[in-house]
Amino acid sequence: MAPKHMFLLSCLVILAALHGIHAVEFEVINNAESSAGGIRFTNEIGAEFSMSTLSISTHFIWDLFQQNTEQDRKDVQKVALIIDNMDGIAYTANDEIHFNANYIGNYSGDLRMEFSGIIFHEMTHIWQWYGDGQAPGGLIEGIADFVRLSAGYAPSHWVQPGEGERWDQGYDVTARFLDYCNGLSSGFVAELNKKMESDYSEDFFVELLGETVDELWRDYKDTYGKN
Repeated sequence: MAPKHMFLLSCLVILAALHGIHAVEFEVINNAESSAGGIRFTNEIGAEFSMSTLSISTHFIWDLFQQNTEQDRKDVQKVALIIDNMDGIAYTANDEIHFNANYIGNYSGDLRMEFSGIIFHEMTHIWQWYGDGQAPGGLIEGIADFVRLSAGYAPSHWVQPGEGERWDQGYDVTARFLDYCNGLSSGFVAELNKKMESDYSEDFFVELLGETVDELWRDYKDTYGKN
């Protein structure tokens, strides 16, 4: 039996993609249930909504990344969402999404909307490829925020299209740039992610879009009058 201070719920969710079926087990653990943030998580988000969001975000990412078969995806059997008192907002490691209860307790906007956006971002880190560790961190975080943007969870404080200093600045800046690139060729981000399964090179941008990433960044800035 789980300790009284811990909420533990495990559910086997079958997600059917266009081809093949992949069973993923999701688990929600509230290690901060007695804190203000842990209580707010229980009362305003809850296990059922969390499970649904974990499932929906996984299926959304598979579709967006065009990972239509089990062979296209990482072999991840279980993903845990852990609510805990910690620093920061959230992070992903070892197929676990760690979410700061203090952030939940202090958030003043639409909590479920913000929670969903962060889960879509963090779940992307579960399923995306990392170029065997060679891809820039800014690109990795930018792809995760691109997924959040594509799912309709971009918060109002994000930069506007065309803003930012570098294409690989990360997060919302890179997400907006990738969205522009995806508009040039539908499915670009999915193809870029596929190429990053075991390697990374800036040449991937030339192969997919016919221009260097620096040329694309200049075009992007010019498009929005931000140069």
